[in-house]
Amino acid sequence: MRKTIVTTQGLKIVVMMAMLVVIFAGIKSAADIIVPFILALFLAFVLNPLIVLLEKWRVPRALAVLLVATLVICMMVFLTTKLLVTLNEFARTLPQYRGLIVDKLSDIEAWFPQSELTLSPEQLASYIDPAATLNMVSKLISYLSNAMAGLFLLLMTVAFMLLEVPQLPYKVEQMSEDPGKGMTNIQRALDSVTRYLVIKTLISVVTGLAVWALLAVTGIRFAFLWGMLAFALNYIPNIGSFIAAIPPIIQAFLFNGFSEGLILAGGYILINLIFGSIIDPKILGRGLGLSTLVVFMSLIFWGWLMGPVGMLLSVPLTIVLKIALEPTAAGHKIAVLLGDGPPEHKS
Repeated sequence: MRKTIVTTQGLKIVVMMAMLVVIFAGIKSAADIIVPFILALFLAFVLNPLIVLLEKWRVPRALAVLLVATLVICMMVFLTTKLLVTLNEFARTLPQYRGLIVDKLSDIEAWFPQSELTLSPEQLASYIDPAATLNMVSKLISYLSNAMAGLFLLLMTVAFMLLEVPQLPYKVEQMSEDPGKGMTNIQRALDSVTRYLVIKTLISVVTGLAVWALLAVTGIRFAFLWGMLAFALNYIPNIGSFIAAIPPIIQAFLFNGFSEGLILAGGYILINLIFGSIIDPKILGRGLGLSTLVVFMSLIFWGWLMGPVGMLLSVPLTIVLKIALEPTAAGHKIAVLLGDGPPEHKS
């Protein structure tokens, strides 16, 4: 009898895994449709606390949604316009990189006059193609310009989602066989994801402002561009902040000098240490219920499945998946694998 029970449980786990594979394959094939919808959903999570706050001030929900959507549109238009101007200026400076790299390599070669280097600085610089970077920047500028049209559609979707929130409990009650338990799980997922996204957004904003201020004080060009990059990549766990630091540090070494580059590198390390290693873990804690390994693996998995948006939303997506799996017997075992250990080990 025990062997039959174990076999049945194993079969349920296999069936659950097969279902997940089919679901993920469908998401992968329909990413162009699903990714904007998921992005709109998580934007609604971030903006809903503002709507709730306005409702507490006796503002009708429809008017609150309109006010918040208008504010977001104005902010996005301003930031996108500013970013496009900065990117155009950045693209015009790219041809200077080859000459600067030759000069820097010549300086390095002068430090080692007796070394048997077989390649001259000009030959080494020939492997660096500014045209490829320029092409990438041009594509990014074109993408941002075209994204403005999609931005309004995305925000309209977010607005309708926010208007639909009050009807969510009724719909769950009608759809679920156990309305109380179903609504509890949904509320738990909403609370966890909203808390993570709101806190992460605030930390990302402060991180971007700190990077912008650091670059402005040290006289590094394109401070707004690198501040926006730091803000966006801070959503990517573990590696995002380090990736955001690489371009401005290289630029500082090339354009400003060795000492400025070292100062900037030290500033980035300090910012990442304060926000990434102290403030972020202290505020978020381990309440997410995900192990460190799972957070890193989820970054790779969701990035492969959904591209850059998947990397930005890897943690909240994994939280939702874990909570969705917990109610079922087979799914609970998978949820345990995603968790951060037994309750007595949690701080």
